[in-house]
Amino acid sequence: MNFPIGELSKRTGVKVPTIRFYEQIGLMPEPSRTESNQRRYGKAEADRLNFIRHSRELGFEVEDIRTLLAMTAEPQASCHQVDSIARSHLLEIDRRIASLKALKSELSRMVNECGHGRICDCRIVEALADHSHCSAEH
Repeated sequence: MNFPIGELSKRTGVKVPTIRFYEQIGLMPEPSRTESNQRRYGKAEADRLNFIRHSRELGFEVEDIRTLLAMTAEPQASCHQVDSIARSHLLEIDRRIASLKALKSELSRMVNECGHGRICDCRIVEALADHSHCSAEH
């Protein structure tokens, strides 16, 4: 297989500027080029880009993806570091979920306390203006 960047974009669902960005930061290798300087890609690049796209969809940071990609070059190595990266990411997701739950609870409380009266008496505006009116830390 030998296809241009537009075809790589279609096959992977990654936009052309993002592919170029990944090349600039070293997540994707420099592609081979035609005599007219057009980038050319193959199955290996498409597979790598799919790995990157899926990792980003799962919320992994670029540096973690870089490390994970480097580890895939050593298929017989222990997956301890991969597990460690995934566990760390999972803990961060749990922290974000707890924060979002607290945020939802606070917003629900504010909405439920709203008397649907005038702005000058609005509990939502009051709580937004003064953090001390919040019942949860966020």
